[in-house]
Amino acid sequence: MSRCATVSRSLDEPVSGTAATATTWLLLEQPGPWGAKALTSSHLEPALGRALEAAADKTGVRIALIRRPGRHADPGTPPVRQVYAAHTVPGRVWLHGATTRDPQRLLDLDFAGLGAGDHRSFGAVLGGRPHEGDPLALVCTNGKRDRCCALLGRPLATELVASGVHGVWEVTHLGGHRFAPTVLVLPYGYAYGRAEAHTVKEALHGVQEGRVVVEGCRGCSAWERPGQAAELAVRSAADEYRAGVLSVVRTDGAAPRWEVTVGHADGRRWRVTVAQGASLPPRPESCGAAVLGAPARMDVVEVRELRPTALAG
Repeated sequence: MSRCATVSRSLDEPVSGTAATATTWLLLEQPGPWGAKALTSSHLEPALGRALEAAADKTGVRIALIRRPGRHADPGTPPVRQVYAAHTVPGRVWLHGATTRDPQRLLDLDFAGLGAGDHRSFGAVLGGRPHEGDPLALVCTNGKRDRCCALLGRPLATELVASGVHGVWEVTHLGGHRFAPTVLVLPYGYAYGRAEAHTVKEALHGVQEGRVVVEGCRGCSAWERPGQAAELAVRSAADEYRAGVLSVVRTDGAAPRWEVTVGHADGRRWRVTVAQGASLPPRPESCGAAVLGAPARMDVVEVRELRPTALAG
């Protein structure tokens, strides 16, 4: 039976503008098996999972579970769990780490503050500190969510670890199963689709150099989908790949057409016209889908640099 990722690749569905949206990611280590909705269907206490979902709602924080790559026979409850928080808005990016013996303590975090880029509660509640190790590569491997993530994601995570890449974790859900294997790179928050080991290694190397790799890039999670597509288009048009220098200043309009203003740290501005189209012919949006769909795609119609006179107006 054909897999959703195979069909998406064969139809050359564009990946730009398809990243999950989150200004801040909160990651909690939870070994063992994961269900389709991992926060409430893993060996994490379901009541805690529901409470965390409620606490993060509409704050800009996206919570995911992570585990070390490898075999996942149930190891029991870990005595100490790794926790990460990462804010992905360009110009204010940070990645902090902590450990905890009691995941209930995450409920004491200031979720609204975390979503806005304030890491003080992460330090006060969990003893979090700036992460000084390698950047993180989070590979979606949750086969209960979609089998493509397990069939394609787990071998990628294993290959990366076997080749000596540090900072690799399996993660529960990054959205866009049909782009598997999908990877999120932190701290900058750029997601990648149909990822291969060489692309992930280059993206991680880019983080260390303060550079964004656009090959296979789905977008930066800090922005909504039109902004993700617009920012990547400006990078290509302006030949600008430094991290943290481009921001989505404003987005005007509504589906199916937006005018997105992208700003550079040096004061330059671009206006990008983004149109929402339908990916045709219809295809399975996930392996478990009962019907075929025509997923929305972000098509960049025009990239226009604004002159200072236009900016003044």
